[in-house]
Amino acid sequence: MTKKRVLIVDDDARNIFALSATLRSRSFDCVSCLSAEEALKLLNTDEHIDAVLMDMMMPEMDGYEAIPLIKKIPSRVSTPVISVTALAMNGDKEKCLAAGADGYVSKPIDMDKLLELLSNI
Repeated sequence: MTKKRVLIVDDDARNIFALSATLRSRSFDCVSCLSAEEALKLLNTDEHIDAVLMDMMMPEMDGYEAIPLIKKIPSRVSTPVISVTALAMNGDKEKCLAAGADGYVSKPIDMDKLLELLSNI
């Protein structure tokens, strides 16, 4: 069985480290980017990414801007993008889904919920 490869996009290296360690312990392969711009470049060139975990609040380009751009990449139309955000207020989930996210988790991350979302890839 081939490991599923997840791209983690977050401007905080500590979040990337924690998510990567947990996902790797669950047999996922992880790659990461510190910005949405880097992620877009990688998603245009690396065909072996099965899902994206996108931090919604980043400087320069945030997840709300990046997700629609990811979904415009012909080879990425069906790549699941899960929004990861510290915001957990009313309407935040809907705003993420309206931007094109396929799933939503808030920080601190409920790993059971995240793994359930990733089980569909």
